[in-house]
Amino acid sequence: MNRRWPAVGLRARLLLAFALLTVVTAVAVAGGSYVLARNLILQQAQDAAVQAMTTRLQALFPLRDPAPDPTALGEIAGAVTDRDATAVAIYHNMRSAAGLDPGVIPAELRAVVGDGKIAWQRVRWGAAPVLIIGTPLLITGPDGTTPSGIEVYTARSLLAEQASIAQLATRASLAGGVALLFSVVLALLAARGVLRPVRELGRAARRLGEGELWTRIAVHGTDELADVARTFNTTAGELERHVERLRAMEADARRFVADVSHELRTPLAAVAAVAGVLEEEAGRLPEDAGKAARLVSEETHNLTRLVNDLMEISRFDSGTAALALDEVEVAAVIQASLRARGWTDLVRTDLAPAVTARLDARRVDVMVANLVGNALRHGEPEVSVTLAADPEWLTVELRDHGPGLDPAILPRVFDRFWKADAARARSAGSGLGLAIARENANLHGGSIAAGNSPGGGAVFTLRLPRWAGRERG
Repeated sequence: MNRRWPAVGLRARLLLAFALLTVVTAVAVAGGSYVLARNLILQQAQDAAVQAMTTRLQALFPLRDPAPDPTALGEIAGAVTDRDATAVAIYHNMRSAAGLDPGVIPAELRAVVGDGKIAWQRVRWGAAPVLIIGTPLLITGPDGTTPSGIEVYTARSLLAEQASIAQLATRASLAGGVALLFSVVLALLAARGVLRPVRELGRAARRLGEGELWTRIAVHGTDELADVARTFNTTAGELERHVERLRAMEADARRFVADVSHELRTPLAAVAAVAGVLEEEAGRLPEDAGKAARLVSEETHNLTRLVNDLMEISRFDSGTAALALDEVEVAAVIQASLRARGWTDLVRTDLAPAVTARLDARRVDVMVANLVGNALRHGEPEVSVTLAADPEWLTVELRDHGPGLDPAILPRVFDRFWKADAARARSAGSGLGLAIARENANLHGGSIAAGNSPGGGAVFTLRLPRWAGRERG
């Protein structure tokens, strides 16, 4: 299972990085120092104890009796016993009467001492740490040294050394804490120095994204952040110049389209009148002349529709498009739109009755005509129009039973001059109908969405506020 970790800010990451670095360094340094100092303290204690024991035992030579009794063993143990150490002397199954309990002595230590070697081992005796040192007593004769069979063990307390080691650990911990606090202060200073230009860059980038193309950042220093600030300023300047150039080109293009469309209207009206006369006379003309007259009339109508669409788009682009609102019955407006274009028999309607709304009836007619015309041209029967309403919104759903819309083209169906089939005949439309429908919906404060029906066919959903132009709670 993937686990999503919460987002951590840059400040927190810097603090965490400094803290982790300090902790690791402090643990490594303090831990290494602690181990070395601890080993040194214990080694010095062991060396001093062994040296003191061997020095005292040397005073017993030569032994009075190579086979001592318990009393003699007690004298040997007493020779190495002092305030900080207790001892026991062992000879075969005999031991000195008092002193160290042989049961405390580890078996492995006794085995080493039994082989004639000096050995020591740290053990816990009760609640205290002790150092047990064992040594065999050797007899020097003409043939060299031979074991006497006497073993001497001393137990020396390590409480003082333990206290020194504990004090050392405490100081190491305090040093680590001070280092951690110091690292946090350094991290805060570093974060402040790093994050201030980063925050400035973020604010500038947000302003630039919101359209304030004149946004620039003050450049301080010569480090990498200063290079980033300079790069941002250069990029913002280039972007501002390109956008201004594009805006100027777009304004020129819109003005050109508006001017050309306006200039074409008067001669086009005359051409349309002549084309109408020719169409009326087409039946009485020779066959080829009649076809030509009807073609001229059809293309004149298409050109007129294109010019009107271009002028409508130019009004939206220039911001001069306005609503002429009136309270209307929506079902009647839809029926009138279908009837005016002769589509009543081609479209099935399911319109909620008595639905009134404050809308621009002409623009609603344009939206319905463009959506239905698109469905009739590119869909398959039957085409249906459904009207539903609630107190705030009304919904017009248009559905056909064609192949539907390819998911790849859904994001572009409302783009201007875009056609799903680039090879489609010019008479199939200008490519502006759906774009004009969306602009009219947006002007009302509504929306149009395109999709596919689960049963097949395209679905266009138009949502309009019932009381356009009013403040709604």
